[in-house]
Amino acid sequence: MFSHIMVGANDIQQSKTFYDAILGAMGYEPGVLDEKGRCFYFTTSGIFALSKPIDGEPACHGNGSTIGFSAESTEIADAWHAAGVANGGTTCEEPPAIREGAIGQLYLAYLRDPSGNKVCAVHRVS
Repeated sequence: MFSHIMVGANDIQQSKTFYDAILGAMGYEPGVLDEKGRCFYFTTSGIFALSKPIDGEPACHGNGSTIGFSAESTEIADAWHAAGVANGGTTCEEPPAIREGAIGQLYLAYLRDPSGNKVCAVHRVS
């Protein structure tokens, strides 16, 4: 359904360090910078990217927005969360844990990236 997701970042290198760490914990390669200073993470299932806003205004998070990254296990979700906290992210929501929902049990770990975007590692338990 999605070809790519791009989020705004005020400091591309700081955000790249954060995303290299959390996505690296999931087995992805470090991001690649293009000639415009944007950072891209290319995968077989889509592209995740970082960019300074093209309107010249500061990047800010979308209130109510969350970007979820699929984790293959609870251990990977925990490694993702720890890597994020160690690389400029801040924990938000509840601590990483299983939560019951309409679609079954999900193991969720939430962070705010260095620009305030809310991201989540999701492992579908059932």
